[in-house]
Amino acid sequence: MYGHEVNCPLEPMRETWHWNDAKTGMRLERIHAVGWAFILPCFWFLDRLVALCKSTTPERTQRLEQGCHLHPLKVFFGFIIFFILFLATAPLGFLGFMLWAPLEACRRPFYYHRETPSSPEKETHRGFELVGKASFGFATANLCLLPDSLARFNNLGHTQHRAAVIGQHIVQGVCRPHIRIFVDSPSSCGTLSPSNSMLPIVNSSSYGATDKHAQPPASHHSDSAEVHVSIPKSNSHVVCVPCDDTEEPSTDSPSPLLYTNRNSNQQGRAGHRSAPRALLSQGLRQQDDVPWEVSPLFPANVDILCLEEVFDKRAAQKLTQALKPVFGHILYDVGVYACQPPCRCSSFKFFNSGLFLASRFLVLEAQYHCFPNSRGEDALAAKGLLSAKVLIGQNQKQKKVVGYFNCTHLHAPEGEGEIRCEQLNLVTKWIGDFQAANKLPDEDVAFDVLCGDFNFDNCSPDDALEQNHCLFEEYRDPCRAGPGKEKPWVIGTLLEQPTLYEDDINTPENLQRTLETEDVRKQYVSPPVPAEDCPLDYPETGQPWIGRRIDYILYRENTISKHCRTEVEEVSFITQLAGLTDHIPVGLRLNVVMDSAD
Repeated sequence: MYGHEVNCPLEPMRETWHWNDAKTGMRLERIHAVGWAFILPCFWFLDRLVALCKSTTPERTQRLEQGCHLHPLKVFFGFIIFFILFLATAPLGFLGFMLWAPLEACRRPFYYHRETPSSPEKETHRGFELVGKASFGFATANLCLLPDSLARFNNLGHTQHRAAVIGQHIVQGVCRPHIRIFVDSPSSCGTLSPSNSMLPIVNSSSYGATDKHAQPPASHHSDSAEVHVSIPKSNSHVVCVPCDDTEEPSTDSPSPLLYTNRNSNQQGRAGHRSAPRALLSQGLRQQDDVPWEVSPLFPANVDILCLEEVFDKRAAQKLTQALKPVFGHILYDVGVYACQPPCRCSSFKFFNSGLFLASRFLVLEAQYHCFPNSRGEDALAAKGLLSAKVLIGQNQKQKKVVGYFNCTHLHAPEGEGEIRCEQLNLVTKWIGDFQAANKLPDEDVAFDVLCGDFNFDNCSPDDALEQNHCLFEEYRDPCRAGPGKEKPWVIGTLLEQPTLYEDDINTPENLQRTLETEDVRKQYVSPPVPAEDCPLDYPETGQPWIGRRIDYILYRENTISKHCRTEVEEVSFITQLAGLTDHIPVGLRLNVVMDSAD
């Protein structure tokens, strides 16, 4: 068994085709565009025909409020009109398909958009070069940007509008100032949270409106350095606060010791003088050495963003237009179409992988693999793994610093854990092969991250097979206490689709309050799935109720440079896309310290 793969350097690559002759590539691109132009009208009429018969909750509510009784007539006559138009354009669509499908074998399995930066510094991170440490932000979200007719089966419609609004909201979140409050004290003191006045105010009344894009920040990153060290052109606000040593430490929410001057095998923090501590955002809490929060906004200064289920091409282009002022390197339309190897009827792909990668850093290499073992409706999409190597900058010894980022979307149907385990085996192998092929001796590796929609959780008995996969011995999951056991502060990431528009979760602020209240969130977050023929006894006595967390961000330390040390700075559950998707985005910020003495 094997997957379709492409591995190519992206620095000089602007062409879309596997062809050395640029003129031939341009001809192929024109023929491909003509073929898709012929297909699009037929596809659009079919999409509208199905969408007409499937209403979302807001549409049904609006008809009830307006007392509209003409909807059956609208569906009846609309169905006839769109069906006739579909039949009329079907011959043209078939001709376009005959032009388009064969060319898919020549097309690279992604489009690469590079936005020319105003200065070279905007594509690099000067943290290692100046102070030997840096902070990296990652985020992942499943957007359900299917064709409008299919998205409605998930109670989500208006795919093109949602794509534009989602892009604007992401930019709004990642471009806000990164508030950092340093507690300047040689000893431990109580938790200090930023004032509300220091945080950006979101106008909830304009939520969902297509406002103008937020302006990108003057500089793309906020470096997490020692106290009083400020990286030039940073988009951060630093507030230094003295702390009285005699103050009793807070026992309810201990402050995260994020910048502790210690060697890699030192575990205890008591009995020595620690460096100043930072609380990064309002509501940040810490349990089990992991600072976490439920945030109504995307984390400030996200470096790499992975999105899943961006199946619709036009939606992907709208996202690219919205995100490109902030993320200068974007891979979209990732995956293969038509009849790919091994060229069986079951291997025909109607949709791409749905993966979408946006990076602030230059993408040096990228590789895509298609899972060969998909079944049922999942086999219609080219789900797989996208791996990328990005250039971060230089360290203090002028040595290149790079990072590896991988994103995936696994098999969806419940009760088919064997398929997902096979895919996890392939993910582990493909990542190892990609890094072995692209590792250079004169580079330092700062991070190795894997994220995406895994379609299984760590609390359902039905997912026990996947929970015990060896992947979790390689990659660390900051939300995981062990196989089948989440940490007590974890919140599920899959929402119940019929309730997406209820008042408790239809705005970022309301969803944030709901997720923070255990008794309320039970009504809106998908519950664990019992094993077959076994009743579910959940949760155990004295344990919190935790919903299905199927969106992951994992990191690995044994593949990064030996003189790098990694700490989790923050885990975020993000509510900014309330009403726009049925998943809760997840964010992770890592601190990486590079020991220049080595």
